[in-house]
Amino acid sequence: MVRIGVDFGGTKIEAAVLSGDDQIIATLRTPTPADYDSAIAAVRDLIDRIEQQVGAKGSVGIGAPGSISPRTGVMRNANATYLNGRTFREDLSVALGRPVRLANDANCLALSEAIDGAAKGARTTFAVILGTGCGGGLVVDGKLIEGASGVGGEWGHIPLPWPDATEAAGPQCWCGQRGCVETWVSGSGLRRDFRETTGRDLSGEAILAAAAGGDAVAQAAFDRLAERLGRALAVICNIVDPDVFVLGGGLSNIDALYQRLPGLIAPYVFADQWEGRIVKAHWGDSSGVRGAARLWDLGAWSADVEA
Repeated sequence: MVRIGVDFGGTKIEAAVLSGDDQIIATLRTPTPADYDSAIAAVRDLIDRIEQQVGAKGSVGIGAPGSISPRTGVMRNANATYLNGRTFREDLSVALGRPVRLANDANCLALSEAIDGAAKGARTTFAVILGTGCGGGLVVDGKLIEGASGVGGEWGHIPLPWPDATEAAGPQCWCGQRGCVETWVSGSGLRRDFRETTGRDLSGEAILAAAAGGDAVAQAAFDRLAERLGRALAVICNIVDPDVFVLGGGLSNIDALYQRLPGLIAPYVFADQWEGRIVKAHWGDSSGVRGAARLWDLGAWSADVEA
């Protein structure tokens, strides 16, 4: 039996088949629907198609935004808000006629990179998704650390640490709080900060391109992003002190971050010297879907659902 991973993203759903020797042998994508019932149908149809393509049935692991409440079994904290309050894993299991495992998308990134990616061999890996929003996932000794309430690694929804006077109040976050790291350290946060500073509304990609082209105002916006990211990662150092940070998502492709972040993190770490590594996800955009497929490599889960 092959392993199938599904990356349920905000704009696309991707399925991939992982072979017994850990090679991706097929991938398919479909646009993410705008409502819950269509999303269930889209995942079902995607898996039907990819199983026909490879001629084999597979186990199914899902990487999704948000997480499942251990108390109620329903989704929460997903920025694809129609998933919240729904028994997403159970409904997928019924639609697919087999058990389904589901984990937060950043956890899937962390698992993939810790096992055979950029953090292979590290004892403690903290993975960060820097995209439209931001999230985190923690793997220790090859095991996902999801926590008693299932929110382990939700680094994007802590307050921006060590704020200055201009940051103290913080912008409103979609989660209901103010000043979350996600509102500062993300593509949408970069865009908001640039707009509020300059009065110009540019996409995150356009701001970064302008900075690379020598635009001083755009460069200043990138500098603020990098400095805030350094502070936010320093908090993780002071809590779990990971061997490796792995960065994924669109902002992880900014090469300058990897040169600058160590010097921005170190002053805030409660140690005489900090020498952690910061690396780009080895598997790139495929890392999340590989991690989702690998959820079935972790042994028994008490949360497993039978169809």
